Amino acid sequence: MTLPAIDFFSPSPEVARRLIGSTLLVDGVGGRIVETEAYDREDPASHSFCGPTPRNAAMFGPPGRTYVYQSYGIHWCLNLVCREAGHGAGVLIRAIEPLTGLDMMRARRGLDDVRLLCAGPGRVGQALGITREHNGLAIAAPHFELCPASGPVQVICGPRVGISKAVEQPWRFGLAGSRFLSRPFG
Repeated sequence: MTLPAIDFFSPSPEVARRLIGSTLLVDGVGGRIVETEAYDREDPASHSFCGPTPRNAAMFGPPGRTYVYQSYGIHWCLNLVCREAGHGAGVLIRAIEPLTGLDMMRARRGLDDVRLLCAGPGRVGQALGITREHNGLAIAAPHFELCPASGPVQVICGPRVGISKAVEQPWRFGLAGSRFLSRPFG
C-alpha cells in the first residue's frame, strides 16, 4: 500500500491534472495514468449534479475514495472522489498506459493490442478488474496502489468527451505525446 501524494481535498480539475503521470495499480495490475476528466457538483455533466442517490452516494463520501459506476449497463468506470465529504466531486480515470499485469489485462479484455487495453474508461475498468465491490474503497487501502509521477510531466487539457452537457468545460487532461489516450486532443 502506498499513500498517494495527491491532495484529494483539492478541486477536481486540480486533482485530475495532478493524477497524470501517476501509477495506479489494482491488485497489482495497472500502469501510468495518461488521461483523466474532472467532474464537480455544480457541473451539469456530473453524476452528482442533482444531489445524492444510491448510485452516486460514494461521490459524496470522503475524498481519496473510489466512485465506481456502470456505464450503459456494461462497463465499470473508476473515479476518485475529491474535495470535502458531501461535496460530490470526482475524477474519471479515462486511460492508462499498461505497464504491470499485461497478461491479466489481455485475458480480461480478450485482445493483444497493448494500446487498446486501457484506452477509455470502460476499458480501464475491465482491464483492471474493477467491479461494484470496489465502490467506496479508500485509494490508499489494499486492492489499490497509487504512486505519484517520478518526475515532471507535460499535461495537456481540453474539453471532455462522451458527454452531452457542459462539453465546453476544459476539464479533460492528458499526458502530452502519449499513444495510450482514449482519443487525441484537438
